[in-house]
Amino acid sequence: MTDFAKLLREKRVLVSDGAWGTELAARGMGPGEVPELWNAAHPAEVRAVAESYLAAGSDIVLTNTFGGTSVKLARSGLAGRVGELNLAGAELSAQAAAGRALVFASVGPCGELLDPYGELAPDKARCAFAEQVRWLAEGGADGIVIETMADLGESKIALAAAKESCRLPVVVSMTFEKGPGGLATMMGVRPEQAARKLTDAGADLIGANCGAGIEQMVEVTRELRAATRLPLWIKPNAGKPELADGRTVYRETPAEFAARTAELVAAGAAVVGGCCGTTPEHIRLMAGEVARLRAARR
Repeated sequence: MTDFAKLLREKRVLVSDGAWGTELAARGMGPGEVPELWNAAHPAEVRAVAESYLAAGSDIVLTNTFGGTSVKLARSGLAGRVGELNLAGAELSAQAAAGRALVFASVGPCGELLDPYGELAPDKARCAFAEQVRWLAEGGADGIVIETMADLGESKIALAAAKESCRLPVVVSMTFEKGPGGLATMMGVRPEQAARKLTDAGADLIGANCGAGIEQMVEVTRELRAATRLPLWIKPNAGKPELADGRTVYRETPAEFAARTAELVAAGAAVVGGCCGTTPEHIRLMAGEVARLRAARR
C-alpha cells in the first residue's frame, strides 16, 4: 500500500491502462482462445501490451490474468495451470513496468453464479481467489484489482480471499449499467450500496469499470463518491458497445474519450483509465489531460 499511497499523494490523480483483449487480438489472438494461455505461449506479445500502455503514460498497468481462477480455467481444461499462468502474467507486466509504474494484477469473476443462485459454493470460490492472488503476489504485483464484478457477495468473497493471501492494496471494481430504475449491476447492486458494503469489508480502493462510456461513468463516480471516502478507481469503456457486421465495436474516439477526463476527476476519481474498446491512444490522450490537471493544481 505504501508505494501506491505515496504515488497518489505525489500525483493526486493516477492513470491506469486500457483494454487488453483487443490489444492481444490485434497481435494475433483468435476468437475463443484463452487469453491467459498467451502468458506461456506468447510472452513477448503480452509484455508488449503492457509496454504500449507504459509508453502512453500509464502510472499503473494490469496483468493478463482476468480469467485466472481455477474455476474459470477449468472450463477450458486448464485448472492445473493456475500457478504457471498467473505467475507468468504478473511477471510479464512487472518486467515491462521495470519500476516505472505499478502493477495491479487483474482478478475477474469466477464465471459461475454462487449458491443459492447457482452451483458455485462460496468456499470453493474463496479458495480459487486465494490461490490466484498468492501466485500474482509471488509474480511481483504491487496491488490486486478485483474487477468487472456484478455480485456483491462474490466481490466480498474475493476481497476477503485477497486480504488473507497478500499484503497488497486491493481494489474492488464493479460494473454498473443504467436501466429504468437507475444505475445497478446485473445482480441489482447500486453504486452507493456497493461503496458502503465494500468500504466496510476492507477494500483499499473502490471502483467501476466496463458497462458504460465515460459520460455515464461520471454519474457512477458521483454516486460512489457520495457513499465512501476511499480512493475511486474508474475505467470506462470507449462508449457503449454496438454490434456491426457480427462483431462488437466501440465508437468513442480517443479525443472524445479524453475530453471528459476532467469531469471524471471532478466527480471524485483518483485513478482513471479505460476498459473495453480503449487503446494506447485513448490512454495517451487521457494521460495528457491528467498532466494538465496536475499542472493547474500546482
